[in-house]
Amino acid sequence: MTDLETRATPSSRAGALRRAAPALLGYAAVRALGLLALAVWSAARDKSAYTLLTARWDALWYTRVAELGYGYEVRLANGDVHSNLAFFPLLPWLERLVAAVSPLSYADGGFLVSLFASLAAAWGIFAVADHVYGRRAGVCAVLLWAVLPVGIVQSMAYSESLFTALAAWALYAVLTGRWPMAGTLALLAGLTRPVGMAVVAAVWVAALASFVRDRRASEPDGARIAPSAPDSGPAPGSAPASASADASRVLGMLLAPLGTAGYVLWVGHHTGKGPLGYLDVQAGWRNGFDGGYAFARFVAEKFTSFPSALAGVGLIVGVASVIWLYVVGVRQRQRLPLLVYTGVVTALALCASSYFGSKPRLLMPAFPLLLPLALALARLRTRRSALVLGSVAVASAVYGAFWLNGSGPP
Repeated sequence: MTDLETRATPSSRAGALRRAAPALLGYAAVRALGLLALAVWSAARDKSAYTLLTARWDALWYTRVAELGYGYEVRLANGDVHSNLAFFPLLPWLERLVAAVSPLSYADGGFLVSLFASLAAAWGIFAVADHVYGRRAGVCAVLLWAVLPVGIVQSMAYSESLFTALAAWALYAVLTGRWPMAGTLALLAGLTRPVGMAVVAAVWVAALASFVRDRRASEPDGARIAPSAPDSGPAPGSAPASASADASRVLGMLLAPLGTAGYVLWVGHHTGKGPLGYLDVQAGWRNGFDGGYAFARFVAEKFTSFPSALAGVGLIVGVASVIWLYVVGVRQRQRLPLLVYTGVVTALALCASSYFGSKPRLLMPAFPLLLPLALALARLRTRRSALVLGSVAVASAVYGAFWLNGSGPP
């Protein structure tokens, strides 16, 4: 049996950590390379790399929430109102916790949370890929996530790393039939970013599919399907799910949406605008969901002149690549919860009506898109896959340093 055909069955957390160690060490090395490149580039431009990581753009909004609470807003000359209610509370809560138990500032806390969350995300991505395709594919998936062109965001005081960690482990819990854990992690993901609804959708769809399989398995003439996990295959002779298993799934489904729903409803109450108040907050940032029309128009406008036309071509290639990777995942019969999660994250990222420069980092939590590439890399000889990943890691480190010292993530 090849490594790609095996699945991790560690007997303890220590065993799971040992199994994931190559992926985590590789991830840490890639991120260290990225931070080194950023430090050198920033020093050459007389800038502080640490400030770039902790005190610009969204990082400032998160620290303001941690320090001042909600209610802060900026009114722009064009009438737009940028309210900090647009930022979900889990990261600021953790920043406040770090500052309360240590001499660190809120910004320091955000950096520390992102540092540990990125490692937890890497481990979660490994766990998912290892479970589905084996250890080599798990290592490759983690390294591919590390070398993304905007991978430097994983080290910023942003919520992407925290959300990806919660989402990855929630998906792993779904794949292994740990429904209350999946629901709890989905709840926390829903308190981290609006796209937490993607995790909720994955939990609900997988749970409902599992219910259907169990009902069919209990029928006299139905197929005998193992009810223990959403991705389990046929297992003749297995017993139907017990009442406790049904209760476990129901509990997971009930817990999953509480984070997103709770915060959105609180914002509506806080603003006095009812259940849809959060949409008004997002409208103040000129952010919404328009099916991708505004993004398509933004891309089309790039072709009005030759230099910008190259950027337009790059955007089209990028979007086509994302869609192609998703289609490949479908054709490879990727697990249902992964496809649901990835589909929702991708749709929300590509179809948002504003902040087009943010789309690459908004897609970063959609790590299952990388699984087809990880599977292909895992089939190569170790030396060849290491050469490919090493080359991309250097390019990613240089680009991240250049990007963060320039326009950076809006």
